[in-house]
Amino acid sequence: MDEGRKAPRHRVLKAGTISFGGAGISCTIRNLSETGAALDVSSPVGIPNEFVLIIEADNSVRQCRIVWRKERRIGVAFQF
Repeated sequence: MDEGRKAPRHRVLKAGTISFGGAGISCTIRNLSETGAALDVSSPVGIPNEFVLIIEADNSVRQCRIVWRKERRIGVAFQF
């Protein structure tokens, strides 16, 4: 099923931190591709449209832009 994604996504279960303005919010990375990810959060309220995602298991940092929001999940595109 083609969902119009630029890159195939892979299901994962990784800990992450959404970092912005000196604050950090824990999240769970549910799927990941070269171009973006889906993140589970306790609440998307207060998370800005752009932030840094720290993927702890990979020791990587990605600049992100939110492309969609649901009740407890946000979809982000990585900025290159």
